[in-house]
Amino acid sequence: MADKEAAPALKEIFNPQRIRHIADEASLVSPAFDRALFLARCSDFDQGSLMARMGRVAESLHAALPGDYAANIAVLRELAPRLNSSFVTLILPDYVARHGAGHFETSMDALKFFTTFGSSEFAVRHFLQRDFARTLAVMETWAHDENEHVRRLASEGSRPRLPWSFQIKPLMRDPSPLEPILNALKDDPSLYVRRSVANSLNDITKDNPAWALDRIERWPLEKTGTAWIAKHALRSLIKKGDRRALTIIGAGAVPRVALTGLRVSPAAITLGQTIDIAFELSSLADESQRLVVDYAIHYVKKSGGVAAKVFKLKTLELAEGAVEQVRKRQSIANFTTRIHYPGRHDIEILINGQVHGRASFELLPD
Repeated sequence: MADKEAAPALKEIFNPQRIRHIADEASLVSPAFDRALFLARCSDFDQGSLMARMGRVAESLHAALPGDYAANIAVLRELAPRLNSSFVTLILPDYVARHGAGHFETSMDALKFFTTFGSSEFAVRHFLQRDFARTLAVMETWAHDENEHVRRLASEGSRPRLPWSFQIKPLMRDPSPLEPILNALKDDPSLYVRRSVANSLNDITKDNPAWALDRIERWPLEKTGTAWIAKHALRSLIKKGDRRALTIIGAGAVPRVALTGLRVSPAAITLGQTIDIAFELSSLADESQRLVVDYAIHYVKKSGGVAAKVFKLKTLELAEGAVEQVRKRQSIANFTTRIHYPGRHDIEILINGQVHGRASFELLPD
Protein backbone atom coordinates (compact mmCIF):
# COMPACT_ATOMS: atom_id res chain seq x y z
CA MET A 1 0.00 0.00 0.00
CA ALA A 2 1.35 3.44 -0.89
CA ASP A 3 2.47 5.71 1.91
CA LYS A 4 0.13 8.53 2.83
CA GLU A 5 1.26 11.95 1.68
CA ALA A 6 2.62 14.09 4.49
CA ALA A 7 0.36 16.92 5.53
CA PRO A 8 1.64 20.31 4.37
CA ALA A 9 3.50 22.39 6.94
CA LEU A 10 1.32 24.92 8.73
CA LYS A 11 3.39 27.76 7.30
CA GLU A 12 2.13 26.78 3.84
CA ILE A 13 -1.20 28.36 4.75
CA PHE A 14 0.53 31.55 3.57
CA ASN A 15 0.93 30.37 0.00
CA PRO A 16 0.62 32.39 -3.25
CA GLN A 17 -3.09 31.62 -3.56
CA ARG A 18 -3.74 32.88 -0.04
CA ILE A 19 -1.71 36.03 -0.64
CA ARG A 20 -3.76 36.80 -3.75
CA HIS A 21 -6.94 36.20 -1.75
CA ILE A 22 -5.83 38.72 0.88
CA ALA A 23 -4.89 41.21 -1.84
CA ASP A 24 -8.21 40.79 -3.63
CA GLU A 25 -10.29 41.26 -0.50
CA ALA A 26 -8.25 44.23 0.72
CA SER A 27 -8.69 45.90 -2.68
CA LEU A 28 -12.44 45.48 -2.44
CA VAL A 29 -12.51 46.98 1.05
CA SER A 30 -10.16 49.85 0.19
CA PRO A 31 -9.86 50.98 -3.46
CA ALA A 32 -6.72 52.93 -2.46
CA PHE A 33 -4.99 49.70 -1.33
CA ASP A 34 -1.83 49.21 -3.40
CA ARG A 35 -2.39 45.65 -4.54
CA ALA A 36 0.73 45.47 -6.73
CA LEU A 37 2.98 46.69 -3.92
CA PHE A 38 1.46 44.20 -1.48
CA LEU A 39 2.00 41.27 -3.86
CA ALA A 40 5.56 42.37 -4.56
CA ARG A 41 6.38 42.59 -0.85
CA CYS A 42 4.98 39.06 -0.30
CA SER A 43 6.59 37.46 -3.33
CA ASP A 44 9.71 35.99 -1.75
CA PHE A 45 9.24 34.25 1.58
CA ASP A 46 9.40 30.59 0.60
CA GLN A 47 12.07 29.85 3.20
CA GLY A 48 10.45 31.78 6.02
CA SER A 49 8.99 30.22 9.14
CA LEU A 50 5.30 30.45 9.95
CA MET A 51 5.72 33.46 12.22
CA ALA A 52 8.13 35.12 9.78
CA ARG A 53 5.60 34.77 6.98
CA MET A 54 2.86 36.17 9.17
CA GLY A 55 5.04 39.16 9.96
CA ARG A 56 5.90 39.69 6.30
CA VAL A 57 2.22 39.80 5.37
CA ALA A 58 1.44 42.23 8.18
CA GLU A 59 4.28 44.55 7.12
CA SER A 60 3.20 44.29 3.49
CA LEU A 61 -0.30 45.36 4.48
CA HIS A 62 1.21 48.36 6.24
CA ALA A 63 3.15 49.35 3.12
CA ALA A 64 0.12 48.97 0.87
CA LEU A 65 -2.44 50.76 3.06
CA PRO A 66 -2.61 54.50 2.41
CA GLY A 67 -3.92 55.90 5.70
CA ASP A 68 -2.73 56.64 9.19
CA TYR A 69 -2.98 53.99 11.92
CA ALA A 70 -6.62 54.66 12.84
CA ALA A 71 -7.71 54.66 9.18
CA ASN A 72 -5.79 51.46 8.47
CA ILE A 73 -7.35 49.72 11.48
CA ALA A 74 -10.77 50.66 10.14
CA VAL A 75 -9.90 48.99 6.82
CA LEU A 76 -8.57 45.88 8.55
CA ARG A 77 -11.75 45.61 10.64
CA GLU A 78 -13.70 45.41 7.39
CA LEU A 79 -11.20 42.92 5.98
CA ALA A 80 -11.37 40.52 8.94
CA PRO A 81 -14.72 38.81 8.13
CA ARG A 82 -13.77 38.49 4.46
CA LEU A 83 -10.66 36.36 4.99
CA ASN A 84 -11.18 32.67 4.26
CA SER A 85 -9.16 31.22 7.14
CA SER A 86 -9.38 31.93 10.86
CA PHE A 87 -5.66 31.29 11.18
CA VAL A 88 -4.86 33.80 8.46
CA THR A 89 -6.70 36.49 10.40
CA LEU A 90 -3.78 36.42 12.87
CA ILE A 91 -2.04 38.86 10.51
CA LEU A 92 -4.47 41.53 11.71
CA PRO A 93 -3.60 41.52 15.45
CA ASP A 94 0.03 41.12 14.37
CA TYR A 95 -0.36 44.42 12.52
CA VAL A 96 -1.68 45.95 15.75
CA ALA A 97 1.31 44.64 17.71
CA ARG A 98 3.74 46.09 15.19
CA HIS A 99 2.19 49.52 14.67
CA GLY A 100 -0.20 50.23 17.53
CA ALA A 101 2.12 51.01 20.43
CA GLY A 102 1.27 54.70 20.40
CA HIS A 103 -2.48 54.16 20.12
CA PHE A 104 -3.34 52.14 23.22
CA GLU A 105 -7.15 52.46 23.33
CA THR A 106 -7.57 51.94 19.57
CA SER A 107 -5.24 48.96 19.68
CA MET A 108 -6.95 47.27 22.64
CA ASP A 109 -10.33 47.69 20.98
CA ALA A 110 -8.93 46.29 17.72
CA LEU A 111 -7.42 43.24 19.45
CA LYS A 112 -10.73 42.54 21.15
CA PHE A 113 -12.49 42.71 17.78
CA PHE A 114 -9.92 40.68 15.81
CA THR A 115 -9.80 37.86 18.37
CA THR A 116 -13.38 36.89 17.48
CA PHE A 117 -12.17 35.85 14.02
CA GLY A 118 -9.00 34.00 15.05
CA SER A 119 -7.00 35.01 18.10
CA SER A 120 -5.10 38.04 19.39
CA GLU A 121 -3.22 36.02 22.01
CA PHE A 122 0.24 36.65 20.54
CA ALA A 123 -0.28 40.32 19.76
CA VAL A 124 -1.59 41.36 23.17
CA ARG A 125 1.61 40.12 24.81
CA HIS A 126 3.55 42.96 23.18
CA PHE A 127 1.33 45.40 25.04
CA LEU A 128 1.80 43.46 28.28
CA GLN A 129 5.53 43.75 27.75
CA ARG A 130 5.39 47.50 27.09
CA ASP A 131 2.65 48.59 29.53
CA PHE A 132 1.99 45.69 31.88
CA ALA A 133 -0.44 47.17 34.42
CA ARG A 134 -2.53 49.12 31.92
CA THR A 135 -2.88 46.18 29.55
CA LEU A 136 -3.70 43.69 32.29
CA ALA A 137 -6.41 46.01 33.58
CA VAL A 138 -8.10 45.90 30.17
CA MET A 139 -7.71 42.13 30.03
CA GLU A 140 -9.49 41.83 33.38
CA THR A 141 -12.55 43.46 31.80
CA TRP A 142 -12.32 41.02 28.88
CA ALA A 143 -12.67 38.14 31.36
CA HIS A 144 -16.29 39.27 31.91
CA ASP A 145 -17.19 39.74 28.24
CA GLU A 146 -20.21 37.95 26.77
CA ASN A 147 -18.11 36.60 23.86
CA GLU A 148 -16.17 33.43 24.66
CA HIS A 149 -13.35 34.40 22.29
CA VAL A 150 -12.78 37.63 24.21
CA ARG A 151 -12.91 35.83 27.57
CA ARG A 152 -10.38 33.32 26.29
CA LEU A 153 -8.11 36.14 25.15
CA ALA A 154 -7.97 37.35 28.76
CA SER A 155 -6.57 34.02 29.98
CA GLU A 156 -4.65 32.81 26.92
CA GLY A 157 -2.94 36.11 26.15
CA SER A 158 -1.74 36.44 29.74
CA ARG A 159 -0.29 32.93 30.07
CA PRO A 160 3.20 33.17 31.56
CA ARG A 161 4.62 30.59 29.11
CA LEU A 162 2.44 30.73 26.00
CA PRO A 163 3.87 28.41 23.29
CA TRP A 164 5.12 30.13 20.11
CA SER A 165 5.54 33.38 22.03
CA PHE A 166 7.91 35.01 24.46
CA GLN A 167 7.52 34.46 28.19
CA ILE A 168 5.98 37.11 30.44
CA LYS A 169 8.76 37.22 33.05
CA PRO A 170 6.90 39.31 35.68
CA LEU A 171 4.11 36.71 35.75
CA MET A 172 6.62 33.87 36.00
CA ARG A 173 8.07 35.54 39.07
CA ASP A 174 4.72 36.49 40.61
CA PRO A 175 1.45 35.19 39.10
CA SER A 176 -0.79 37.02 41.59
CA PRO A 177 -1.84 39.72 39.06
CA LEU A 178 -3.60 36.92 37.13
CA GLU A 179 -5.86 35.98 40.04
CA PRO A 180 -8.81 38.24 39.04
CA ILE A 181 -8.83 36.75 35.52
CA LEU A 182 -8.54 33.15 36.70
CA ASN A 183 -11.21 33.62 39.37
CA ALA A 184 -13.61 35.17 36.88
CA LEU A 185 -13.22 32.20 34.51
CA LYS A 186 -12.88 29.28 36.94
CA ASP A 187 -16.33 27.89 36.03
CA ASP A 188 -16.77 29.35 32.56
CA PRO A 189 -19.53 27.69 30.51
CA SER A 190 -17.24 27.44 27.48
CA LEU A 191 -14.84 24.50 27.23
CA TYR A 192 -12.74 26.70 24.91
CA VAL A 193 -12.24 29.13 27.78
CA ARG A 194 -11.84 26.49 30.50
CA ARG A 195 -9.07 24.80 28.53
CA SER A 196 -7.23 28.14 28.34
CA VAL A 197 -7.60 28.71 32.09
CA ALA A 198 -6.22 25.22 32.74
CA ASN A 199 -3.27 25.89 30.43
CA SER A 200 -2.50 29.17 32.18
CA LEU A 201 -2.53 27.46 35.56
CA ASN A 202 -0.38 24.64 34.22
CA ASP A 203 2.13 27.28 33.13
CA ILE A 204 2.07 28.68 36.66
CA THR A 205 2.72 25.26 38.24
CA LYS A 206 6.09 25.16 36.46
CA ASP A 207 7.36 28.23 38.34
CA ASN A 208 5.01 28.68 41.33
CA PRO A 209 3.39 25.31 42.10
CA ALA A 210 2.39 26.20 45.66
CA TRP A 211 0.62 29.36 44.46
CA ALA A 212 -1.44 27.38 41.93
CA LEU A 213 -2.27 24.64 44.44
CA ASP A 214 -3.30 27.15 47.10
CA ARG A 215 -5.79 28.80 44.73
CA ILE A 216 -7.22 25.61 43.27
CA GLU A 217 -7.74 24.09 46.72
CA ARG A 218 -9.97 27.06 47.59
CA TRP A 219 -12.07 26.77 44.43
CA PRO A 220 -15.55 25.15 44.43
CA LEU A 221 -14.38 21.82 43.05
CA GLU A 222 -17.87 20.35 43.40
CA LYS A 223 -18.70 22.29 40.23
CA THR A 224 -18.10 20.20 37.12
CA GLY A 225 -16.43 22.94 35.11
CA THR A 226 -14.10 23.96 37.92
CA ALA A 227 -13.14 20.35 38.63
CA TRP A 228 -12.34 19.91 34.92
CA ILE A 229 -10.05 22.94 35.00
CA ALA A 230 -8.31 21.70 38.15
CA LYS A 231 -7.58 18.27 36.71
CA HIS A 232 -6.12 19.65 33.49
CA ALA A 233 -4.29 22.51 35.22
CA LEU A 234 -2.46 20.08 37.49
CA ARG A 235 -1.42 17.61 34.80
CA SER A 236 2.30 18.44 35.00
CA LEU A 237 2.31 18.11 38.80
CA ILE A 238 0.29 14.89 38.60
CA LYS A 239 2.85 13.41 36.21
CA LYS A 240 5.50 14.23 38.80
CA GLY A 241 3.51 12.46 41.50
CA ASP A 242 2.83 15.63 43.48
CA ARG A 243 0.77 14.50 46.47
CA ARG A 244 -1.23 17.74 46.84
CA ALA A 245 -2.18 17.71 43.17
CA LEU A 246 -3.20 14.06 43.29
CA THR A 247 -5.26 14.70 46.42
CA ILE A 248 -7.17 17.51 44.70
CA ILE A 249 -8.37 15.09 42.00
CA GLY A 250 -9.16 12.38 44.55
CA ALA A 251 -6.11 10.19 43.93
CA GLY A 252 -3.91 11.18 46.85
CA ALA A 253 -4.06 7.88 48.73
CA VAL A 254 -1.29 5.30 48.46
CA PRO A 255 -2.59 2.79 45.89
CA ARG A 256 -3.32 -0.72 47.16
CA VAL A 257 -2.91 -2.73 43.98
CA ALA A 258 -0.92 -5.56 42.48
CA LEU A 259 0.55 -4.98 39.02
CA THR A 260 1.25 -8.22 37.18
CA GLY A 261 2.03 -9.43 33.70
CA LEU A 262 3.82 -6.30 32.57
CA ARG A 263 5.22 -6.81 29.11
CA VAL A 264 6.55 -4.58 26.35
CA SER A 265 6.50 -6.14 22.92
CA PRO A 266 8.31 -6.55 20.72
CA ALA A 267 11.44 -6.55 22.82
CA ALA A 268 13.47 -4.93 20.04
CA ILE A 269 12.33 -2.54 17.31
CA THR A 270 13.71 -0.17 14.70
CA LEU A 271 12.78 3.47 14.35
CA GLY A 272 9.24 3.97 13.05
CA GLN A 273 7.82 0.82 14.62
CA THR A 274 5.34 0.55 17.48
CA ILE A 275 5.58 -1.03 20.91
CA ASP A 276 2.71 -2.53 22.88
CA ILE A 277 2.61 -2.01 26.67
CA ALA A 278 0.27 -4.30 28.60
CA PHE A 279 -0.31 -5.24 32.24
CA GLU A 280 -2.98 -6.19 34.76
CA LEU A 281 -4.04 -4.24 37.86
CA SER A 282 -5.70 -6.08 40.75
CA SER A 283 -7.27 -4.29 43.70
CA LEU A 284 -5.95 -5.16 47.17
CA ALA A 285 -8.29 -2.72 48.93
CA ASP A 286 -11.64 -3.26 50.59
CA GLU A 287 -13.10 -0.16 48.94
CA SER A 288 -13.06 1.60 45.58
CA GLN A 289 -9.89 3.50 44.68
CA ARG A 290 -9.29 6.32 42.21
CA LEU A 291 -6.08 5.58 40.35
CA VAL A 292 -4.09 7.82 38.01
CA VAL A 293 -2.10 5.50 35.78
CA ASP A 294 0.79 6.95 33.76
CA TYR A 295 3.88 5.54 32.12
CA ALA A 296 7.36 6.99 31.74
CA ILE A 297 9.74 6.20 28.89
CA HIS A 298 13.40 6.81 29.65
CA TYR A 299 14.59 7.98 26.24
CA VAL A 300 18.21 7.53 25.28
CA LYS A 301 19.89 10.86 24.54
CA LYS A 302 22.55 11.60 21.94
CA SER A 303 25.13 11.74 24.75
CA GLY A 304 24.21 8.22 25.85
CA GLY A 305 22.38 9.33 28.97
CA VAL A 306 18.64 9.07 29.44
CA ALA A 307 15.76 11.50 30.02
CA ALA A 308 12.33 10.42 31.23
CA LYS A 309 9.12 11.58 29.59
CA VAL A 310 5.84 10.85 31.40
CA PHE A 311 2.71 10.10 29.36
CA LYS A 312 -0.89 9.96 30.53
CA LEU A 313 -2.45 6.51 30.31
CA LYS A 314 -5.79 6.56 32.15
CA THR A 315 -7.64 7.53 35.30
CA LEU A 316 -9.92 4.86 36.66
CA GLU A 317 -12.06 3.86 39.61
CA LEU A 318 -10.93 0.38 40.67
CA ALA A 319 -13.61 -1.32 42.73
CA GLU A 320 -12.94 -3.63 45.66
CA GLY A 321 -11.50 -6.90 44.33
CA ALA A 322 -11.64 -5.69 40.73
CA VAL A 323 -9.12 -6.52 38.01
CA GLU A 324 -8.35 -4.12 35.16
CA GLN A 325 -6.57 -4.99 31.93
CA VAL A 326 -4.50 -2.04 30.69
CA ARG A 327 -2.93 -1.73 27.26
CA LYS A 328 -1.24 1.05 25.33
CA ARG A 329 0.37 1.22 21.90
CA GLN A 330 3.18 3.75 21.40
CA SER A 331 4.86 4.73 18.16
CA ILE A 332 8.62 5.24 18.33
CA ALA A 333 9.25 7.71 15.53
CA ASN A 334 11.16 10.94 15.15
CA PHE A 335 9.28 14.22 15.06
CA THR A 336 10.04 17.90 15.59
CA THR A 337 10.40 17.86 19.36
CA ARG A 338 12.02 14.46 19.86
CA ILE A 339 14.83 12.58 18.10
CA HIS A 340 15.35 8.95 19.09
CA TYR A 341 18.72 7.25 19.57
CA PRO A 342 19.51 3.53 19.69
CA GLY A 343 19.82 1.72 23.00
CA ARG A 344 17.84 0.30 25.87
CA HIS A 345 14.74 2.31 26.78
CA ASP A 346 13.30 1.61 30.23
CA ILE A 347 9.58 1.98 30.86
CA GLU A 348 8.03 2.59 34.29
CA ILE A 349 4.35 2.25 35.19
CA LEU A 350 3.29 4.99 37.63
CA ILE A 351 0.17 4.68 39.79
CA ASN A 352 -0.74 7.78 41.80
CA GLY A 353 2.80 8.96 41.22
CA GLN A 354 4.50 5.78 42.49
CA VAL A 355 6.46 3.31 40.39
CA HIS A 356 4.75 -0.10 40.36
CA GLY A 357 6.46 -1.86 37.49
CA ARG A 358 9.42 -1.68 35.11
CA ALA A 359 10.19 -3.16 31.72
CA SER A 360 12.25 -2.18 28.68
CA PHE A 361 12.69 -2.44 24.94
CA GLU A 362 15.71 -2.07 22.70
CA LEU A 363 15.78 0.48 19.88
CA LEU A 364 18.08 -0.98 17.23
CA PRO A 365 20.28 1.09 14.91
CA ASP A 366 18.92 1.65 11.42
